[in-house]
Amino acid sequence: MSAPLDLPVRRTYRHGDLRRALLDAGVELAREGGPAAVVLREATRRAGVVPNAAYRHFANHQALFDAVRAAALALLAQEIENEVSATRRLRDAGRRARAALRGVGMGYLRFAWQQPGLFRTAFAARPFGLQEFASNDPAPRSAGGRDPFELLGDALDALVAAGLLAPARRPGAEFMAWSAVHGMAFLMIDGPLRALDEPARVALAERQVALVERGLLA
Repeated sequence: MSAPLDLPVRRTYRHGDLRRALLDAGVELAREGGPAAVVLREATRRAGVVPNAAYRHFANHQALFDAVRAAALALLAQEIENEVSATRRLRDAGRRARAALRGVGMGYLRFAWQQPGLFRTAFAARPFGLQEFASNDPAPRSAGGRDPFELLGDALDALVAAGLLAPARRPGAEFMAWSAVHGMAFLMIDGPLRALDEPARVALAERQVALVERGLLA
C-alpha cells in the first residue's frame, strides 16, 4: 500500500466539508490498520487541516472513532445488500428466502476477509448494543438504508413468510445465525484460517452458511 500523501494544510473549508473529510480519513485509517489506527491527529493531517480544527466537529478521539465505527458497520451492510440483491430476481418465495439468508452470511464473511481493518473496527472489543448499528452520522448506508442486523432479520422473516421457518422458532434465531458466521469471520482474519487463499475461504464460507441454514430449517 502506498504511503500517505503529505497534504498541504488548509485552514478554511466550505460548510460541511471538514467533518466529511475527517470521517473519510478516519475510515481509511481503519481500513489500513483497524481500530488502533483511528487517531484524530492523523485524520486531521490527512484532511489537510491543523489538529485544533477537528474539535469543531469531533470533541475527542472517541467521537471520531464512534463515527468511523458507524461508517464501518454501514459499509458492511452495503456488502451484505450487494449479495442479497442478486436473489431478488428469483420468483419462488422459498428459493428467494433461502438465497437471501445465504447472501447475508456470504456478504458478512466476504467483508470480513476483504476488509479486515474495517471489520475489526466495526466490532471493536468493547460492550455494544444493537442500537449502535443505527447512526445519524452521514455515513455510507446500504441501498435500502438497512443495517447488518436488520438485513439478517429481514432474511429470517422472509423464511417465516415462505413457510420454511416455523414462527415459534423465529425469536432469537438472528443470534444463532450471527454467532456462527461472526465466529467464522474472526477465525478467518485473526485465527488459524487466516492463511487460506480466496477459493478456500469461499468454499469454507459456503459450507458454514449452509450449516446455519440447515440448523435453522431442520
